[in-house]
Amino acid sequence: MSDSGQVEKHYASTRITERVLAGLRNVNGPDVLITPDTLAPIDHFHGKGAIATAELAAVLQPEAGDHVLDIGCGIGGPARWIAAKYSCFVTGVDLTEEFCEAARELNGLCGLTDRVRILHGSALALPAQDGSFDRAYSQAVLMNIADKRGFFREAFRVLRPGGTLALFLAGIGSAGEPYYPLPWARTTAISFLAAPDEVERDLNAAGFEVVYVRDIAATLAAEAADTVKRLEAEGLPPLGEHVVTGVNAKEWRINVMRSVAEGRLSQIEALARKPT
Repeated sequence: MSDSGQVEKHYASTRITERVLAGLRNVNGPDVLITPDTLAPIDHFHGKGAIATAELAAVLQPEAGDHVLDIGCGIGGPARWIAAKYSCFVTGVDLTEEFCEAARELNGLCGLTDRVRILHGSALALPAQDGSFDRAYSQAVLMNIADKRGFFREAFRVLRPGGTLALFLAGIGSAGEPYYPLPWARTTAISFLAAPDEVERDLNAAGFEVVYVRDIAATLAAEAADTVKRLEAEGLPPLGEHVVTGVNAKEWRINVMRSVAEGRLSQIEALARKPT
């Protein structure tokens, strides 16, 4: 099976929209409004949830009317949130068909089908024309992609001159292999971790001007250790990405936090620009 086939298998799921709505209504009542904000505890596939999306959007700075690309959009939480908050248009692309189907259904329930479009496709062959987007971002996706230079070349191709690319990804730490399983991989078979300098090198090779590439893991280590203790003592909260990803999410999340706390994972943020 190809890398992409293994990645699709890892994320494959069923009845996603049904489970999301059931979880939301069980906690907030049967009459809860379906909006990007009420869905946010579930549909942002990141340890920091919607907070991470808000931080990334603050870096990307989309403007009203901009066309923005979300590479690896999952079930569309960040795309919906950014489209609603910034009055822009977001196109999400994801490799997992079930995620795309759920994203489209949730877009409809949020009344955002005119602002958020979802396409099934690969980050290494984006289903978009050259120069289609003002800005692009990718959040917690590149760990599943071995050919990061190919990923950056495609992002470069579909951005307009002057367009920006914002990234967040987990990367190689200095203290050895991270603990598996992780949210993006049960084993090393589909986990392709890079160092910050490798990310910067590959962005440059794709033609980008790098604004910054930085590792923020050291600033998160103490918080990560506290999160491990809380998860071990209290378990998962009622709402979270585990509504979609399943009961193994507790082990996966603990392994991420332990790996960050012990220096086994870096936490890479990057911003790059296509030259004008």
